[in-house]
Amino acid sequence: MAKIVEELDNGVVVTQVTEDTCRKENIYCELPWCDKYSHGFVYRQQTDDGGPNGSRYLYCKFGTWETEEIGQGLGSCGITFEGIFFYRRVAKRKQEFVRVNLTSGESRVIYEFPEDFAPKGNITASPDERYYAYGVALGFDPVMFGIELVDLHGGTREVINTDPEICNPHTHFEPTHGKWVMVQHNRGCAHLQDGTRTRLVGPEGATEYLVSIPDGEVTRLPVGTPHTPGITGHEAWISGKDEILMSVRAHEDYAPKKGNLIGVTATGEVRRVGIAGIQVNHVGTTPDGRFFSVDDWRGTSKLVIGSTTSGRSRVICEARTSMSQSQDTHGHPYLSPDARWLVYNSDSSGHPQIHVASIPALITSDILSED
Repeated sequence: MAKIVEELDNGVVVTQVTEDTCRKENIYCELPWCDKYSHGFVYRQQTDDGGPNGSRYLYCKFGTWETEEIGQGLGSCGITFEGIFFYRRVAKRKQEFVRVNLTSGESRVIYEFPEDFAPKGNITASPDERYYAYGVALGFDPVMFGIELVDLHGGTREVINTDPEICNPHTHFEPTHGKWVMVQHNRGCAHLQDGTRTRLVGPEGATEYLVSIPDGEVTRLPVGTPHTPGITGHEAWISGKDEILMSVRAHEDYAPKKGNLIGVTATGEVRRVGIAGIQVNHVGTTPDGRFFSVDDWRGTSKLVIGSTTSGRSRVICEARTSMSQSQDTHGHPYLSPDARWLVYNSDSSGHPQIHVASIPALITSDILSED
């Protein structure tokens, strides 16, 4: 049962939405896991009986906190800025790719993968839903990974980009035109011949590049050494701007007192966004391109929202989560499309639970008035 756990001086009210001890998480934060009209959001919870479809996808309404299951499937899933949610489930010796419209509740199978299909991370969709992209492991003797593209119109599925160091690609479609997929490049990662990863990233740090759709042409971005410190691996497209907001390692000229949040355009222009005094880790943006949300990777994990244009920001609340190795103890905050709600993880109660902070309109209007 949902319960209010904080009422802050800035008018923010924090609700702990869940309370049982089942493993659960606010899935991820680059895009809001919400319907188009901000009526509710999705979180993932482990099923009681395990099995291949070990994740329950639960849709929770903001304010009333009424919750319903919209499907069960494998761990990885995805969403578009239009609030179209999709996931995979094992069924009859194959994997069904299921599309759920979070506004209407309509659900249908749109594609079938082989039973042993195992993408690297979540699947990302183009804004028109024609293309779906994800990482794949092609082999480990020698090591090679790829970016695979499904074309629902053409009925094709093919690898359009390969690299031995994209073991954790964090693929995300550019959300305005669907021109590119951004790919995280973990330079210096290492694997044994059986596929065991022995190093996630080398001393040169991670960087980012773009793969154009559908031809697979690569555009390198001037982030990571020698241009900036290595990226943290948390980045999000700013809708309508062909620009990516990302955090880099917080040291030297990007130490917390100066801020480690940057923006980089598809044409290679880099700008400093800030935020002074915050060591940004996870990054999310809203579908209208106006707001970002981040967490502070220190102390009580302050949760911050701001303007993608000016970088002006406000602290909303503190996640008070342990930030251990488990992803469900990381804040992963994201804003609903209407910027009225901030969804995040916290294990401050002793178990990871889903929390939601209500955001007064005065806070968001103040941020935008300073652009």
